[in-house]
Formats: sequence, structure tokens, C-alpha cells
Amino acid sequence: MSPTKTRAAAACVVSCAAVAIWVIHAHNEELAADDECAASSDAADCSLSALQRRTQRTANLNKEAETDMLASDATADTQDLVFETVSESDTQCAELHSEVNSNCSGTIDWIVGGGKWDPAAANWFKDMEAITGVDYKAATKEDFQRLYYCAPPGGKACGAPPCTCSKSPCTKCLSGQMAAAGRKVCLDNPDNEVACVPPKTPMSYKGRSWPTLKYPGTQEMHIFAIGDWGGMDGSLNPPEGRTPIVAYTWGVRPGPSVFPRTRWDLFHEELLCSHKEFIACFNTMGKGEGCPASCGFVEGVDTQPQQLVASAMKERAAQKDPSFFLNVGDNFYWGGIEKTCGTPMDSISFTAHHQFDQIFEGVYNGKGLDGKPWLSVLGNHDWGGRVFNNGWDQQIAYTWASPRWVMPAAFWRTTAEYPTQGFSVDMWFFDTNFQDAHPNDKDPDHNICGPNNPAGATCASAGGPTDKDSCPEWFHKLWDDQKTWLIETMAESTATWQIAVTHFPCGQDGANQAFYRKLRRDYGLDLLVTGHRHDQELWLPNDSRNWMGGLTCFVTGGGGGITSEASPDPMRKGDWYGEAEYGFFDITIGKYSMTIESINYDGKVMKTAQVYPFSGSQSKAPAAGAPSAAPSGAPAPPPGW
Repeated sequence: MSPTKTRAAAACVVSCAAVAIWVIHAHNEELAADDECAASSDAADCSLSALQRRTQRTANLNKEAETDMLASDATADTQDLVFETVSESDTQCAELHSEVNSNCSGTIDWIVGGGKWDPAAANWFKDMEAITGVDYKAATKEDFQRLYYCAPPGGKACGAPPCTCSKSPCTKCLSGQMAAAGRKVCLDNPDNEVACVPPKTPMSYKGRSWPTLKYPGTQEMHIFAIGDWGGMDGSLNPPEGRTPIVAYTWGVRPGPSVFPRTRWDLFHEELLCSHKEFIACFNTMGKGEGCPASCGFVEGVDTQPQQLVASAMKERAAQKDPSFFLNVGDNFYWGGIEKTCGTPMDSISFTAHHQFDQIFEGVYNGKGLDGKPWLSVLGNHDWGGRVFNNGWDQQIAYTWASPRWVMPAAFWRTTAEYPTQGFSVDMWFFDTNFQDAHPNDKDPDHNICGPNNPAGATCASAGGPTDKDSCPEWFHKLWDDQKTWLIETMAESTATWQIAVTHFPCGQDGANQAFYRKLRRDYGLDLLVTGHRHDQELWLPNDSRNWMGGLTCFVTGGGGGITSEASPDPMRKGDWYGEAEYGFFDITIGKYSMTIESINYDGKVMKTAQVYPFSGSQSKAPAAGAPSAAPSGAPAPPPGW
């Protein structure tokens, strides 16, 4: 290969990958398939995730695209690479020119031969210091191998890390692992196991209690709640042969980018906007022929909902000073942390570090937000969306790398005490993703355990599903175990208030609301906090859709990581399930009542409710006008209810 073509090939490796994605995306109908439900001859037939389809085919497609763009003799550097799914702790090093690194060795030879002095190199190798501890200008060949193993610019990934490098350990993907969270409870009591010592596996602390949170003072007390908030990290160079998390042309940028899903009518019978049409809206800011008016696209709102909701939260937090946040999951779109499960619990991968930094830490900060605990659960997208083996365990591990992120297990509990005002709150955080765990041959588009899982997929080392065949049983057993745990621990509660937090929406308990009705009537559950549906819905006890025995519930799935169920245009409310499309909730809590406010992305209060503690002296009958069970002959709710 000539020097000119060598440089062109290497340059394309680090700067043309995103272009290749758009060439592929524009000419491959399958890659424009919808994330949730797409148009078809049968409206109930949903397509595969666009991003996951793209990931499945990326090696071959990138090869074809690069062949078109480069001279034919440059294609020797574009051969496919097969990555083994192994725990980071089991990673085996290899020399640069070994077979496992054939995908990246030519590029790295070009870089160390002078390519790193290219004017664009600072942008290409921006992750070098975070991963290796070395500036790219001083980096060795082995340091570049480590970079291309951990976060390959342009996707030309190495299959193994180096055996030697400038700063060890060379097989790790984050230089100087993040320090322990440094919580006050750990400074006062470093032996507190759950809060201060990372578990052996992400399931080791399931059902355990996090240390009690204490909030003295006579001031008005607030709790904020949000869900489905984490957009795509378009600036991440994913490992393991994965494609960038990008869905439209301007999504290759720092910070969060919203994922565009479909939009349907209220009863989910008519497709109003396909995923392909919505992408056209994003690419043209709603002005192209491919973006029909039925999409309800609102430039400036649909294009940045996470940022708008975060801004409204910042403004309100500066005034209300919330004690903590209730986070109902779907923290990172499209598929959670973009690496395979199995990273040791005392380590944070570079991928997790990057996504948390871009999507969480860099967004939710400022007066009233800094240092406040985010009490969290996993959503279906955090497990992987259409797979179960993405880096869900890294979200749990981040608990011991952050002073405010709290997710010690898939299900757990804690208490908040307000000693000056004489009341307390018991809270349960649990996983309802069994709702999307089906046999391998069923519903591939809403199935964590479905055929999109790669061959040999397993999270056995993390205590998760061992394979896709046993995956549904694993999730359903997890739910059965949690139901027993909820009943036993809720029966012991003597707190003033009982609040339950989970991902799937109000009423979706697998028993037509009967299980939640039992928790309300028999154990005094006061409030259920949920998400999953991408809007804001405050369910009052006397709502016709609420059969939970007088239980107040809300859906706060409008955090902005994914586009809303319906258009946020207030002139098009006919297809709204609730009172708003993007937003969060503010709970003002005291000894005798809670005031729940649904806050729109622009800071306006959209709906309010009062809740009073359920006491044993109260009648077990539901509130006046509240349905005691599913009404006889009641029509089935639309999909997602």
C-alpha cells in the first residue's frame, strides 16, 4: 500500500467511521427499524431496535462502507474481528501484532510512525490520558494498543490489551481507578458493609438495607423523582466491536442526545410517526419532506428534552433544596452501559466512567443538586433493552465510586428520618423487568431474553442470567423473591410513610394490579413511583384506570433520554396519557401529608395531589370512588399500560 493510501486508510479509521454509519443508515431499511414499535402490515408487529440491529451487523457493514471509500488495497485493515465475552478480570494481554489484534495493528503502526502528529490527533485521541494516564504525544505503541482496546477511535478495536505499557495495570481501561465514594457514613463507620465495601457480585446485597438517611431541621422537605432520563452518549468510542451510540447526523457530540422512538395515537392503534420518519425530523429539524406533521416534532423541545428537564430541575432545586432523588431507571439509552457484564465490582470501566460523566455527572449539578443521593433502580434499557448481558452490573458498581449514586443491588431498601419534624419514610427499590423477559422465540422487540442476545451470552459471573434460555425464569424468580421480600419487610415497617419505587408503570405488577392493591390494603403502602412510559402521569386514587385500592401512583418517564410518547405540543393533547410529556415530580413531604406536583420541562406545575398516611385505624376499603378491582368487563388498557 502506498504511503498516501496508508495515511488515508488510517485517517478514515479515526475520522470517517461516523460518516460510514450514515451511509449505511441512509441505504439500509432494516437499520431504520424502530426501537419500540414500527409500522407494518400488522400494527402489533414490532421491529428490532435500530441500534441493536446496527450493532449486530456493524462489522460487515463497516467493511463494505470503507471498501467504497478507500482504495481496494486499503481493505486489508478492515477485516472482521470476533470478540470474546470475558470478564475484565479474566482479560488476557497480547502483543500488538498477534492475530487477535490484526484489526488495529496497521492503524497503530501508522500512528506511532508519525500519525499522532496529525492536526486532528488531539480530537482523535482525546480519551488517551483518562485510559492510560499518558498524553497521546508521549504515548508508546503499547499505550495506543490499550486505547484501541478500551475505546477505539473510529471503531478499529484491538482484541486484546498490551502486556506492558507506560502505566500499569495495562489490562484496565481507566487509569487510576476512581476512589471510594467518600460518603460521610463511611468516614464515620468504615465497616458499614453495604455503603462502604463493594460486594463480590452485583447480587450480593440484594434485599439489604442502605444506611438510614437523616434530615434534621424545620424547613419544608422535598423529594424529587425522575425516570427514563439518560440520553445517548454520542462521544463515546465503544469497546468490543460495538458501534457508536448515534441515531442521527448531529448526534456525534459530547453530552446526551435523545433517542427518537415512534409515536402512536392514544390507543396505540395508528402509527403517527415511524422511527425512520422521526430520524428525518431530527436530521432536518422538522423541515424535510420525510418528516410528516403527524410526528408532532417540536424543534428545541424534542431535540433536547433531557437538558430542558435538567434545567427545570436545577431552577427548582435551587429554591426547594430536595433531600434526595428517586430514580426509576432507564438511565442510559439505548442499552445501558455499552459493554458486556462481568467487570469486577471494585472497578469502573472506562465505558461506564464516560457514560456517567457525559450523561449524569455533567448534566445534573448545581445548587440544590450537588451531593444529593440518587436512589436508583434498573430499567429494561439498563439491562440492555433487547439483551440481558450489557453492563448493568457497572451501574450497581458505580454506587461505590460516587458520593451520590445509590444502587447497591437490583432490589434494596432504605429509610429517611426527619427527627426535628418527627416523621420517617421507609422506601423499597425493586426490579419489575420480568415484564420484558420472555422465552427466546417470543416478542423479540420487547424481550430482554430474546434472539438479539449474542450466541453464548451469559452474566453468570455477575450473578445474572446464565444463558438466554434460562433468562426468563431468572427474571421471574427475581420477581417472586422480591414479592416475598416486599411483603415481609413492609409488614415490619413502623415509619410514618411507605414509598415503593420501580421501573414499570403504575399497576403493572403481573397480576392486573392485585399485588399492588395488596401492598396498599394489607401493608399500608402510601405511594408508588414508576416510569417506563415516556411521559408524566399522576394517578389519583379515584381514577378509573387505578384499581390499586386507593393507592396514589405516578409515572415519571418523561426525563428526556428518549422522545415522549406523544408530541409535547400543548395544542396536540389528544394523544396524551397524562398531564405532560417531559418533566419530573416534586414531593413536598411532612408528618401529616405529602403534596405531589408534576413539573413540566419548562418548570410549570401541571397537576397536584395530596396524600395522607395510611394508618392501621383506617378502613381497608379504598378511597371514595376508587375502583376496588378491575371493573367487570373493563376494556383492556392500550399497550404499555
